[in-house]
Amino acid sequence: MTPTLVRQHLPHAGPSPRSDRGARARDWAEIQERMLVPLFEAVYERLEVGGGTRLLGLGCGSGLALLMAGSRGAAVTGVDSSSPERLALARDRLLPSERDTGPRAVARIVSGSPRDTVVEGAPAYDVVTAFEPIGCVAGDSEGLGAQLVEAAPLAGRGAPVVLVGWGPPERCTTSAVLRVATKLADPLRAASWRAARRDDLEDVAQRAGLRPDGSGRVACPFGYADVDSAVRGLLSTGLFDAAVDATDQAQVDKEVAEALHPHLRRDGTVWMPNVFRYLIARTP
Repeated sequence: MTPTLVRQHLPHAGPSPRSDRGARARDWAEIQERMLVPLFEAVYERLEVGGGTRLLGLGCGSGLALLMAGSRGAAVTGVDSSSPERLALARDRLLPSERDTGPRAVARIVSGSPRDTVVEGAPAYDVVTAFEPIGCVAGDSEGLGAQLVEAAPLAGRGAPVVLVGWGPPERCTTSAVLRVATKLADPLRAASWRAARRDDLEDVAQRAGLRPDGSGRVACPFGYADVDSAVRGLLSTGLFDAAVDATDQAQVDKEVAEALHPHLRRDGTVWMPNVFRYLIARTP
């Protein structure tokens, strides 16, 4: 299935080097973020997200998942502390401005931690989502666990909390490309990349005091217009930052492009089938 293309017009900042944070945030918003649209849709459909739903998005980034929930009628709050540049794009997408002539979704965008989203007297959240996939880099769940501990008390009793992870390597073509990051960052440390494990999500949920209550798998193929777009999209994830620090931008670009060659199609596009897994856990 071709990934759904969700386009949202954002102010154009002009060409910038890939090392520029603003340019990388735009690459994320315009190229990479949409690859998980089938996952967002599957989760929202299963949880019946719609009018009356109060949703908290952890690690909301540039806000595409929030935009989709808002289009279903949900009141959305997004929180992130990792990238002011992505949050600025989320605000452009979701918050009203003087130029607006039509309605916007009920939305709040917060820089910080889940506790910073608290509004005195506001009802509890009905749904909490953490759509940033874990399970391909050692230790990538540690920060998420702390966020979940903060977020759980803000949701109603028994509210669903959604966690997302990469599927098994044999179902995720992109795994082979991600290994480039480990090879360049520290060839002697295999621990910086590992295959996703079946119980990764359950382990995180249980450590945060949540009760696992169902899961699912969703096909999310990564499709790009050309190799350059694929390299820009993948580097915008941040998974290659350590490799850039250890070598240089040109070498990382070159080796990622070479790793993409097996997935290059005759028309010049790049196609990498992947499967992601989500877990629905419940608050105490």
